[in-house]
Amino acid sequence: MEYNHIKAIHIIFVTSWFAGLFYLPRLFVYQTEANEKPEIERQILQKEYKRMQKVLFNAIMVPAMWLTIISGTTMIYWLWWDSFASQAWLHLKLSFVIGLVFYHFYCRKIILELRNDKYRFTGFQLRLFNEIATIFLFAIVFLVVLKNTVDWIWGILGLILFAIIIMSAVRIVKSIREKTK
Repeated sequence: MEYNHIKAIHIIFVTSWFAGLFYLPRLFVYQTEANEKPEIERQILQKEYKRMQKVLFNAIMVPAMWLTIISGTTMIYWLWWDSFASQAWLHLKLSFVIGLVFYHFYCRKIILELRNDKYRFTGFQLRLFNEIATIFLFAIVFLVVLKNTVDWIWGILGLILFAIIIMSAVRIVKSIREKTK
């Protein structure tokens, strides 16, 4: 197998993993907001959301995460192992990937809490939480494409600005939704 095959596999599984990371927190929002529904409807919805979370996490996200890590590690070994110490952009990217793995397992923690009907977060808080994966994606893609840490300070500032814009958009949508109720 050559590098391009591994790169293609890596891109496919990164995409699959992120699809799960984008959708799973949305299921958390739906399950939490189902608490406001009448009893029978709430029970039906929450049971289904719990099932969907379990399948999404175990059947899609976990395998996609591991295949992303394995294929990414293989690419690092093949392409950058000899110059790894001098690849500052790669070190920063791997830091974000480690953060993404922590986010992944924090999602698992939330699944277990919701499975036990422990609702620590509001729907709004979970909507904000849902945007964290977007911020990771933004940071990782820009680092991979630009391979430049000279401008990493500007990149971090841009990332912070991007995060503020996303969080503001979530707040605006929430206020519009509340006005139309």
